[in-house]
Amino acid sequence: MNKAQPIKIAILAMGGEGGGVLADWVVDLGEHNGYYAQTTSVPGVAQRTGATIYYVELFARDEREPRTPILALMPLPGDVDVVLASELMEAGRAVQRGLVTAERTTLVASTHRVYSIAEKTAMGDGRVDDGALIAHAGAAAKRFVRFDMAQAAEASGSVISAVLFGALAGTGVLPFSRRQFEETIERGGVGVKPSLRAFELGYARAGTDEGDAQEGTPPAQSIDEAQAPRDPAVARLLERVRAELPAEVQSFAIEGVRRLIDYQDPEYAALYLDRLANLRRTLPEAPGTLLRETARHLALWMSYEDTIRVADLKTRAARFERVRGEVRAQPDQLLAINEFMHPRIEEICETLPAGIGRWLAKPHAVHRLVKRHTKAGRVVKTSSLRGYLMLYAVARLRGMRRRTLRYELESARIEAWLQQIVQSAQHNPALAVEVAQCQRLVKGYSDTHARGLANYQTLMGTVVRAGARLAPATLRDLRDAALADEHGHKLRAALARHALA
Repeated sequence: MNKAQPIKIAILAMGGEGGGVLADWVVDLGEHNGYYAQTTSVPGVAQRTGATIYYVELFARDEREPRTPILALMPLPGDVDVVLASELMEAGRAVQRGLVTAERTTLVASTHRVYSIAEKTAMGDGRVDDGALIAHAGAAAKRFVRFDMAQAAEASGSVISAVLFGALAGTGVLPFSRRQFEETIERGGVGVKPSLRAFELGYARAGTDEGDAQEGTPPAQSIDEAQAPRDPAVARLLERVRAELPAEVQSFAIEGVRRLIDYQDPEYAALYLDRLANLRRTLPEAPGTLLRETARHLALWMSYEDTIRVADLKTRAARFERVRGEVRAQPDQLLAINEFMHPRIEEICETLPAGIGRWLAKPHAVHRLVKRHTKAGRVVKTSSLRGYLMLYAVARLRGMRRRTLRYELESARIEAWLQQIVQSAQHNPALAVEVAQCQRLVKGYSDTHARGLANYQTLMGTVVRAGARLAPATLRDLRDAALADEHGHKLRAALARHALA
């Protein structure tokens, strides 16, 4: 570093990741080793939690120079030496702001992701492409040091800021020794041992490579490689998969069977295989792609999210363990979990036996009374005995699921979807594949499910009206438009563009 100029460091971190502590460590490191140091912070929003840019400048002291330097308060594009990012999207934001330059900047970032609200609520796969983020960051930086620092923090029992501090030391970009970095942590006096363990992991990773090896997707497990099930009913289902479906479909069908046994029971998984077998008998010349996509999306549709499923997932022991791990709760600490729930009258009707549910859905005094009590949401504390037993009782309704109004409705929709796949395959197998993939629109719970179902029904109406003249690429474009906007505005625009409105 040129001692006539300050060392300029930008830290981009989200709330709870110790960005302020990291900035204070860098300041303390400089001040105890012959540097003027200054830090500022600018809070912001990252659509996940509070995001803050911390900016640190270090300027070497000169005993011959009596004047105190004036340091900047904000990083400027093209004028930053080191950027530390606690998450991959934050690294992308730094690149977008111009803080990372190929001539000057060392970028140190964690490759893990904390998905934004927009990514989580997208009707389709709304995740930003991690590979594209890494490629852009690598091209923009002079040096790009990256690895999963959240995993390293978890392994060491510390926070990601300590791993970033170790990675910063490991790059060797600052004029300080490893021991000087460690002494900075020790002077803090809080959580010293776990912080030093995290520092060690970060230092080692930064000093050995500049990026994670890209791990390939593990090959799908075949039936022969799968552990033999102990339940005879499950074993018979796996035998059916082997006997009735081609090899390229079997791995998807196995996962479908597992999912539906967990969702309901082996008999329900057998219905899944019955539907696939019937499709194959009806379309003996169907390409493997069509069978594979149908197997995948049929399993997803048959495991629709009703009130019973939601209550089941929220009361599982594995969920409580996961939440305790995420908040780092100690064994002697109490954990409170509040569920914000807003069931509509539609969900109540659909959870009841079909006849009663249809009666309650009609406008009359009882309907209006129930609807009035569902206008406001409520908080259910599943960590309390009362809240847990309430949801546990709903989850135990699994045994009567096949008699509910929701099951009746979803079964009719599934059968109509399968029939449309058959009709489309008879004149265009590629179009049938696109029809199978339209199931992606039918997902979620409550209002999300209602909006997705409306878009799906619009697409299926278009398929029926257009018939054989509808091109697979056109249906794919319409589906992508529907997935991009749950309210249907982009779908309507796409229909008008293709003259199908």
